[in-house]
Amino acid sequence: MVILFVLLFLVVLAVLVTANWYLWRRLFRDTTRAPGPVRRAGAVLIAGGWVLAITALVAERTGAPFWLQRTLAWPGFLWMALSIYLLLAVAVGEVVRPLLRRFLERRAGAGTAVRQPEPDRVPEPQPVPAGSAGSAPLPEQDDEKGPEPLPSRRLFVSRVVGGAAATAALGTVGYGTYGVLNGPTVKRVTVPLAKLPRAAHGYRIAVVSDIHLGPILGRGFAQRVVDTINGTQPDLIAVVGDLVDGSVKNLGPAAAPLAQLKARHGSYFVTGNHEYFSGAEQWVEEVRRLGLRPLENDRTELAHFDLAGVNDVAGESEGQGPDFAKALGDRDTARACVLLAHQPVQIHDAVEHGVDLQLSGHTHGGQLWPGNFIAAAANPTVAGLERYGDTQLYVSRGAGAWGPPTRVGAESDITVIELASRQA
Repeated sequence: MVILFVLLFLVVLAVLVTANWYLWRRLFRDTTRAPGPVRRAGAVLIAGGWVLAITALVAERTGAPFWLQRTLAWPGFLWMALSIYLLLAVAVGEVVRPLLRRFLERRAGAGTAVRQPEPDRVPEPQPVPAGSAGSAPLPEQDDEKGPEPLPSRRLFVSRVVGGAAATAALGTVGYGTYGVLNGPTVKRVTVPLAKLPRAAHGYRIAVVSDIHLGPILGRGFAQRVVDTINGTQPDLIAVVGDLVDGSVKNLGPAAAPLAQLKARHGSYFVTGNHEYFSGAEQWVEEVRRLGLRPLENDRTELAHFDLAGVNDVAGESEGQGPDFAKALGDRDTARACVLLAHQPVQIHDAVEHGVDLQLSGHTHGGQLWPGNFIAAAANPTVAGLERYGDTQLYVSRGAGAWGPPTRVGAESDITVIELASRQA
């Protein structure tokens, strides 16, 4: 097992080093004439960016002083996002590069193909013997360095492609970061449930997941999320895990706005995998103090349906994993049941226990395209509503972001699920 881990680490390290060498080559080596300060600065930028990124991850996971986490998080995590899109843009540039070079070659060839009219012949001057009266001194040679020669066609193409790649990557990351910091949008989805009584038709559940309060997203972001949820005037609020990335000591003030959540039938919470990286027991008590009700493998019977919640699978390492039998084993199966479970992979247990609707998060919708393809390989549903037998699964893209405060191709959201009765 140790050997396998070491081999995997070496493979990942080799891929990372190769990718960053390729990035440095295309952006700095190929765009300069000779070794110099630009190439050295590029090497420092790329290597230093990854040192910051890895250090930021280690600081967060090891509980380093919070001021240090915040200092490292912005440059380190943003570099992670930027490096992804720099690499993608440079790779796309490999297609553009030969096309641009061919265009320039044809343009230059077309210019030389036009014949210029020959000037009238002028008699060549005859040499004058040295020392004669008609002799003139030769012009003095200019010892100063002349103007820098124009770049070669290859160098010009490399500069155009490299500049375009850097501009595209910076624009993508900048726009994706603005989208996260600006707060999530509201999605509305109607979900029909066969067992839902007519009296509950139109019941609204505000689903929010993956807020990820931490070194970057703090109290101001939490307040925007709370204001957005309250603005939908839901009947019930479901916080479906990954609320935080850090301890109650560091992030308690950031989570304080959650006490302002308002819903006719209350607010509920289940743990996500990141709660178990951050002290799950302390956070369960903290959200309870803020007025949310944790559903730890538990169920409550509302007027028209059952609401259940199970712990995240990450809790298994602490003996606090999901227990579907405890949460659902003795319920009245004639009643509709809505289950809160952080990870979509828990849908298979939900189907076995006759759940009508599971509400999940965890995937972030991939967060950074093309991460959605990776998320699809690990989750039955990446985002949206899908059916598994008689059970429906809705997966939110989440309100915040983990690592880089950036989303590309996976807009953050808060979803208002409107339950529909087929008897209405």
